[in-house]
Amino acid sequence: MNVAMLSRWHVHANDYAREAMANPDIEITMVWDEEPERGRQWASELGVPFEGNLDAVLSNPDIEAVIIDTPTYMHKQVMLEAAKQKKHIFSEKVLAFTTKECEEIFSAVDKNEVHLMLSLKRLSDDYYLYAENAVKDGLLGRLNLVRCRLAHTMGLPLEGKPFGKLPPYFFDPELCGGGALMDLGAHPIYLTNRFAGEPKGVYARLQATLGHRVDDNSAVLVDYSSGVLGIIEAGFSSNDSFRLELHGTDGQIVIEKGGLKIKSIHVQDGQWTTPVELPAKLPSAMEQWVKQIKDGTEPAITREDMWRLTQINEAALISHREGRRVELAGYGGAV
Repeated sequence: MNVAMLSRWHVHANDYAREAMANPDIEITMVWDEEPERGRQWASELGVPFEGNLDAVLSNPDIEAVIIDTPTYMHKQVMLEAAKQKKHIFSEKVLAFTTKECEEIFSAVDKNEVHLMLSLKRLSDDYYLYAENAVKDGLLGRLNLVRCRLAHTMGLPLEGKPFGKLPPYFFDPELCGGGALMDLGAHPIYLTNRFAGEPKGVYARLQATLGHRVDDNSAVLVDYSSGVLGIIEAGFSSNDSFRLELHGTDGQIVIEKGGLKIKSIHVQDGQWTTPVELPAKLPSAMEQWVKQIKDGTEPAITREDMWRLTQINEAALISHREGRRVELAGYGGAV
């Protein structure tokens, strides 16, 4: 499958290029970038042509698919045109700024019979799959609280670098739509949604402790129709951490960087224990995308995952701006 890389803007663009090159079913054949000099440099590194005209890339009949790492505000425009030109689409999160834009993208993808994938990579991880199975098997009893935190210090200022190790444009709300919650918070949002189900309402505080125009330290409280409370946290200015907690009437699971433990009345006499074996990881988001294109295999990452991610982000921005709880519609409805 001949693929064009669209922009090196996002910090994970290089990762996707490496994964694509390692996949025997993908051939990177072209690069486009909204910053031509950056694009030419990347094309040279990849050993492929650079094309400065996006329309020329998307209308090229030899290009079958695109991998999108453009500024987030460009996602909708690029995806709609790519779908119109019958190109399969893989993209960095988030899909779009609003659920309305997500619906437009889904409609274009369906109309043109192409496949869309968003990189929600932690849904493939072994620790997530273990926790999912534990909840389904009743090891935690009735689930009532999920807390997920992801943070790092890459936004802390360094000498001569007011934005730390992150690109300055990661702090531009027009380009990114938000800050730490929109970027890092994506992972806690879609993980919490998966465990808790349909969200009903959101209350959020998005703090800009570093003085920039976007949040770098954020917390979101989500109540779900299942009765579960979700606590979602993200930060660019806290010591590195990943922590996922699931609490229920019969037990709890705590997952941290490098480890998982469970305490349940149904396991090891209610003592904290570390599972001997975790489930095998699922194929990566990119591998799922390729398999769907090749043989129609339904991916584990769903459109609802993509849509709900945008829904929580959209509602969190409204909640913070207006200082109130935001009611949420069901899947496919408006915030």
